[in-house]
Amino acid sequence: MTKLNVETRHAVHPEHAKGMDTQALRDHFLAQGMFADGEIRLVYTHYDRFTVGGAVPAGGSLTLDKVDETRTGTFLERREMGIINIGEAGSVEAADETYVMNKGDVLYLGMGTGPVTFKGQGRFYITSCPAHHTYPSRLVTVDEANKVEMGAPETANERTIKMFIHPLVMKSCQLVMGYTSFEQGSVWNTMPAHVHDRRMEAYLYWGMDDNTRVFHLMGEPTETRHIVVANEEAAISPTWSIHSGVGTGAYTFIWAMAGDNVDYTDMDFVQIADMR
Repeated sequence: MTKLNVETRHAVHPEHAKGMDTQALRDHFLAQGMFADGEIRLVYTHYDRFTVGGAVPAGGSLTLDKVDETRTGTFLERREMGIINIGEAGSVEAADETYVMNKGDVLYLGMGTGPVTFKGQGRFYITSCPAHHTYPSRLVTVDEANKVEMGAPETANERTIKMFIHPLVMKSCQLVMGYTSFEQGSVWNTMPAHVHDRRMEAYLYWGMDDNTRVFHLMGEPTETRHIVVANEEAAISPTWSIHSGVGTGAYTFIWAMAGDNVDYTDMDFVQIADMR
């Protein structure tokens, strides 16, 4: 039987967040310990009902089927899902299809897919949100992603954005997902910062050494806070919060969003001079 652990995170008002100490910020906005051998671990949030988690079959097999928190027959009965493999090669089985996933590949599963089985040596990062229509499931390899180069060495943010579940690549209801990697010496992500009140977002930081950390910036633009994030930990970003950060070494971050639209460019930018 698959070992499944689900943690619920309730929504936090920005006025409440202003008074939180370090531990309270971590308890509400940092997802830790999602990748455990032989387990599926999920964090079910009340931000657009977005869910993040990890499945590590460790050479065996794990099946994600019914999740009590949704009170539906199967987890994907009224949801869509995005899965990225951040480990060695593995496979995902769903709706009588088998998808072989190499490191960095992303799998989209449409609403009503049914049980999902993870196999092999992969480390599977899971994102999911409610859906209103069934779009075809699709495996998007690294080579098939839409790539955008941004930033510059002089601002320490020269990076490549890889878009997988995105209107330029495929259709989804509200899930948008991809990841960003950096050139050597560049450490800043998403700076200048922005907010988008139409969508929440989550960042999973990965590909980091044991001693590397990312100082993830969050909070309202004039009430910023930070969380120190280690490898394979995720920062959960409410709609009112910026989501930016700087690393002490090399890292990649997976971004995933859900909300009212799938327009990746729909951002309310914040000038650096206006941040506090």
